[in-house]
Amino acid sequence: MGTITKKKLIQEISTKRGMHPNEVRNVIQSFLESMVDYLSEGDRLEFRDFGVFEVVERQQKIGRNPKNPSVPIIIPKRYAVKFTPGKKMKEQVEDRPKVASVGAPPIA
Repeated sequence: MGTITKKKLIQEISTKRGMHPNEVRNVIQSFLESMVDYLSEGDRLEFRDFGVFEVVERQQKIGRNPKNPSVPIIIPKRYAVKFTPGKKMKEQVEDRPKVASVGAPPIA
């Protein structure tokens, strides 16, 4: 398991599709900018089999300061992006081989 960066993704797609990396970079960057624009306007993005991105409102709540747990703090209301995976993605992720955590007993 590892982290896939935008640069690595661009290289992989350009190799698979036989496209120049700059073309792929422009398409990916344009796609990401469009997603942010739509979400900031409150729109919902739905990609069949992949998932749904939508903006949700997180209500104000009372939390605790870890340095001084006896003093409550107010966490203000905010907006956040929520992602709900689609059926195909969910199935594919759930079906991947199980990886045991360090120090954990083996998974049967």
